[in-house]
Amino acid sequence: MKTIPHFINGQRYDGSSSRYADGFNPATGEVTSSIPLASNEDVALAVAAARAAFPAWSETPALKRARILFNFKALLDQHQDELAELITREHGKVFSDAKGEVTRGIEIVEFACGIPQLLKGQYTDQIGGGIDNWSMRQSLGVVAGITPFNFPMMVPCWMFPVAIACGNTFVLKPSERDPSASLRLAELLTEAGLPPGVFNVVQGDKQAVDALIAHPDVEALSFVGSTPIAEYIYAEGTRRGKRVQALGGAKNHLVVMPDADLDQVTDALMGAAYGSAGERCMAISVAVAVGDVADELVERLTPRVKALVVKDGMQADAEMGPLVTAQHRGKVLGYIEDGIAAGADLVVDGRDLKVAGNEKGFFLGGTLFDNVKPAMNIYREEIFGPVLCIVRVPDFATAVDLINAHEFGNGVACFTSDGGVARAFARQIKVGMVGINVPIPVPMAWHSFGGWKRSLFGDHHAYGEEGIRFYTRYKSVMQRWPDSISKGAEFTMPVAK
Repeated sequence: MKTIPHFINGQRYDGSSSRYADGFNPATGEVTSSIPLASNEDVALAVAAARAAFPAWSETPALKRARILFNFKALLDQHQDELAELITREHGKVFSDAKGEVTRGIEIVEFACGIPQLLKGQYTDQIGGGIDNWSMRQSLGVVAGITPFNFPMMVPCWMFPVAIACGNTFVLKPSERDPSASLRLAELLTEAGLPPGVFNVVQGDKQAVDALIAHPDVEALSFVGSTPIAEYIYAEGTRRGKRVQALGGAKNHLVVMPDADLDQVTDALMGAAYGSAGERCMAISVAVAVGDVADELVERLTPRVKALVVKDGMQADAEMGPLVTAQHRGKVLGYIEDGIAAGADLVVDGRDLKVAGNEKGFFLGGTLFDNVKPAMNIYREEIFGPVLCIVRVPDFATAVDLINAHEFGNGVACFTSDGGVARAFARQIKVGMVGINVPIPVPMAWHSFGGWKRSLFGDHHAYGEEGIRFYTRYKSVMQRWPDSISKGAEFTMPVAK
């Protein structure tokens, strides 16, 4: 069994803690690794390394920082399959999906390579008598990222490439369920020429999170995960004067209008609801069927859900892999049973799925509910599993009101052939990321990712220009060179003359 250590100050580090977590291959149910859970001392060591590296790194010209990221991007291209396999063997998602995750992570690195252009300020000549004014953005210092199990490469890449490109140093606390990708990223960054201490990884659990929140040298915290933890990190971090961007939970709806192309809708729902076993913060978990479209939609979905190819994600024909842990599988089972008890119609039941040769894996079949009501837990709460709920509404206005009333506002989609409906939907919906005939509207790297309402705590979305604003402080500079003749004291604000 392998041990997956920390990475501090440019090298692997076993840590000082006596606490360890088991790492699993979710397709087999076997324990495959041991993960040290960081002590407060381990976190302090990582922060100290980052703090020591900050002065030189922040003074490194942006172009030189970008060149290291170019080297890193080239290494990521070379190691795509290796990284994807690490993800599949620890998370469970199918290999092709893991490669897609790696690609989206690389796109953020590509964006960060443009940092010399992106950090440019503004300049105004002669705003007053002999006075010029300009602005600049400067790095914060040591910043930290706390990332979830469902995207062990892509979500860290939402954070650290932009942060270090801006001149910060970084401490990453990945999920202890699938930590290998983060360790490999640290090694590739070192190979790319990143100085020791600029990027550090601490494996751990809540103790490590709390240590990062409490540490006075951590200037900012980025988080992606569930809403209760996002709210906790935001409250505790801001209470200590830190910047915090904390992305929380989701309950993403897809509205199906009567004029929608149902072939496209069915394909979209299959991928968006059951891809990665529903363990995506942008997964579609509710289809809102408008008018009389519901019966035909359920009729089309039912055989497709039953026919899902569920197996080890490393097998080429797999469409869906296992859930990440046995505990999480049990949680999703509990939601299915709750939905049945609440009176929803269980159209497809995935609870009894068995995968030949992998009977101990954490598998669950695709599950489909119809006639789900807004008061039901399976509608209100984030299930994070392969469960799709159909809610029937009479008209477009009711669909919009239903979605806007939900506490989460992460992602949403509307399928229609009516441009007026599409425009009204995009303008009226109270959700941060909107897709029109696009089921999973994850923004590209040069835009920014984030939700509304209880899906985001903080003022800034992730990556893109929003990420640059988060990881830098704005500074305005006014300058005048004194004349040889003194004009005496001035008691008024400088104005144009």
